[in-house]
Amino acid sequence: MPGPAPSRLPDPSLESLPGLWRRSLIAWPDGREDRTSFVNWLQGPGLYLDLRQPEGAPDFSGVACLSDLKPIHIEWLARQEGFAGELVHEDGWFEWRRDIDFQPQAVYSDMGRLWVEGDVMIEEGKDIPYIEHWHREPLAGGAVWAARLEDRETGARGALIRYGHLFMFARERLATLPAHRPLTECVAGARDLVHAREFLDCEISQGAVTGAGWIVQRSTLPFREGKPLAPALTGDLLETEDMDARGKLLTRHWEITDLRGEPQLNAAANGALS
Repeated sequence: MPGPAPSRLPDPSLESLPGLWRRSLIAWPDGREDRTSFVNWLQGPGLYLDLRQPEGAPDFSGVACLSDLKPIHIEWLARQEGFAGELVHEDGWFEWRRDIDFQPQAVYSDMGRLWVEGDVMIEEGKDIPYIEHWHREPLAGGAVWAARLEDRETGARGALIRYGHLFMFARERLATLPAHRPLTECVAGARDLVHAREFLDCEISQGAVTGAGWIVQRSTLPFREGKPLAPALTGDLLETEDMDARGKLLTRHWEITDLRGEPQLNAAANGALS
């Protein structure tokens, strides 16, 4: 008897895309390609978060806060990418609009078309000629919600998405970056080590909602890994746990400026693996 028909991804749409996507390939027309970087895209209801880290990370043991970063760490950290914002679909093109970007503002918009071939979703860039291969990761449903945030004290923008047991969080830097230059050039041209570190102070993190709390597992700021995000709703504010440049614990108070879905913070809302 023939076996079951292979599963096929649904056609890409704003309704079918929510979940976790892992990139296995990006290729450019000149023959360059990347198959080794860690790239995860978490799509929530309308809003998304994306974290991209190259291989070859230096040893971060002994780095407990921003002020501990040395030049060897800064050079690698500046090669990371990540962004947060809203995904829109117009005239056959998907656009990942960026509220927060780890790299300086790009010249081109982030637009592409998506289609499915077997169990791979393919993305082709519009303004920049590239091809990316994306794979949907198995992920429980449970609580699914997303929020745009604004820091009450600093005005910095933030974003938070939860999808079952997984979350991604973003906080923009306060330092102003020169536009249209790679972050590697920005930190290399910084006046001193303090300013180079400030250019890197943009957090895009991925983690798990567990019985022990919301624990960061990967981050553009590696000293955040293993630490709790500890989100809590207090009135109309969302509080998260963080640290300053010297490692002193602090609480950030976020106003929720855009909420998609019902915020649930407990581990019981993780759902069953789909």
